[in-house]
Amino acid sequence: MEIRLLVTFEKVAAVLSFTQAAAELKYAQSSVTSQIRALESSLGVQLFDRLGSHIRLTEAGDRLVPYARQIIELSEEARAAVVGTEEPSGTLTVGTMESLTSYRLSPLLELFHHRYPGVRLSMRPTLGDETRQALRQGTYDVGFLMERETEHAGLEVTLLAEEPLALVAAPGHPLAGGAVSTADLVREPLLATEPGCAYRDLFEEELNTRSVEPVSFMEFGTIEATKRAAAAGLGIALLPAVTVAEELADGRLVALPWEPPFTLRTQLAWRSGKRLPAHARLFVEQARKLVAEQG
Repeated sequence: MEIRLLVTFEKVAAVLSFTQAAAELKYAQSSVTSQIRALESSLGVQLFDRLGSHIRLTEAGDRLVPYARQIIELSEEARAAVVGTEEPSGTLTVGTMESLTSYRLSPLLELFHHRYPGVRLSMRPTLGDETRQALRQGTYDVGFLMERETEHAGLEVTLLAEEPLALVAAPGHPLAGGAVSTADLVREPLLATEPGCAYRDLFEEELNTRSVEPVSFMEFGTIEATKRAAAAGLGIALLPAVTVAEELADGRLVALPWEPPFTLRTQLAWRSGKRLPAHARLFVEQARKLVAEQG
């Protein structure tokens, strides 16, 4: 089995699309198809079931996936050891989220752009379950999580920091003056990002413990839109404190005196048993250092 055929197979198995695999590998789709057929021919088994415009792994293909990943990782490790290049290089696919990419990771991305130009970062915005699944499947090399739990099946995790949250509203909001209980909040208009954000889902769960009827949110696609709606007086929103620091500092928003009864932790994760190549280990180390410096 040729390494390049296994690389193509692993990518197709991860994304379950010849078209997407071809785009990510920078091949013509016909090349991906021919490479998969060559691998199937050499093994004497069918690796994918073709179902019209969709594909799925056969039982044999599913068994091959972990071996293909191990062979690819060992090949990359061997190449790095033999070549012994001092300059880190390689592609790193990173699962991330808006609150981190926009408000925490800019210095990290700038560092890699200027100091490690051989490392090509591909940032993929996803949340929670989707990020974890992509890591387990090998679609992502590493992924940022912002969760209450710090143990995830099939993943290794490094804890970066606790992530403070802030309940914010427009200046002059009636609840800004004194102590605020969860029962007070259920009567207020509520603003939120899409479902799937751990802090939004935990907030909703907490509010529902104090409400006769299920609470509802006015949903916005981004943190930026949610902040603007809160500043305009449309309601209150619970967001990571780092995302509203500027607005709190200049008075566009105020923090309401309510302490969330849950704690979120920003984490960096990768598939259990995966040998992180040198450029991935460098990314993990620099991410840990950056978040520690940010406090």
